[in-house]
Amino acid sequence: QVQLVESGGDSVQAGGSLRLSCAGSRLIVSGDCLAWFRQTPGKERDGVASIGLAGSTRYADSVKGRFTISADNAKNTLYLQMNSLKPEDTAMYYCAVASFGSFACPFTHGSYNYWGKGTQVTVSS
Repeated sequence: QVQLVESGGDSVQAGGSLRLSCAGSRLIVSGDCLAWFRQTPGKERDGVASIGLAGSTRYADSVKGRFTISADNAKNTLYLQMNSLKPEDTAMYYCAVASFGSFACPFTHGSYNYWGKGTQVTVSS
C-alpha cells in the first residue's frame, strides 16, 4: 500500500508559477509509472504529465512546454513544475502511482493503483 500526499497548490495570477509535490509513504520503485492528473467539477479526471522508465516523460498537449514532471526516488517524491499558468489550468491536481513501468506511461486513470487526495490550483486572469 502506498499513501500519497500532494502539496503546493495555491491561488496565483495568470503567468505565474507553482510547484506541486507528491510525497509517497514508501519507496516508489524507480521506473514505475507516476503521473499527475487534474479534474474540474463535472468533468473527467485528465492526465497532465507522466514519468516512467529511464525518466521518460509524456505531457498533455495543453501543458507541453509549460509543465515539467520529475521524480526524486531517494525522497519518494514526485513533482510538477508549472510555469506560465493560465486560467484553464485551474483544477484539483492529483498524483498517481502505477505498479508497472513503461516508456510511455498512460493517461488512463484506471492504470494507476494509488492516488493522493489532491491539491487545488486556482489561476486568475
